[in-house]
Amino acid sequence: MPPFARFALVGAAGFVVDAGVLTLARSTGAGLLAGRALSYLVAATFTWGCNRRFTFAATQAPSVGEWARFLLVNAGGGLVNLAVYSALVLALPPVARMPVLGVAAGSLAGLAVNFALSRRFVFRA
Repeated sequence: MPPFARFALVGAAGFVVDAGVLTLARSTGAGLLAGRALSYLVAATFTWGCNRRFTFAATQAPSVGEWARFLLVNAGGGLVNLAVYSALVLALPPVARMPVLGVAAGSLAGLAVNFALSRRFVFRA
């Protein structure tokens, strides 16, 4: 399986972790924002660990610095995701009527950016 496909698969698994932790946190009394902060950190840590082993086969020992770089570069992909979504729903009436199209386009753009940045700045050989 190509690395990009593995990265996407890990991202999908991360979504499940994110949603599961948020649901669990909410059921134990966490608020919407605190629950989301917790679920994001757990999911990001999960995807970092899976990507370092499954996608990029990192050989160096894991470090806090590597984890922080992963969070930082993936925030870049998140901004691209939001920018693509916003541009499409604001500029194209069909996308505004079906915003899930904008979500899909933004997600794909963010995924590509996150993969490229993670490969270049986090898990470089």
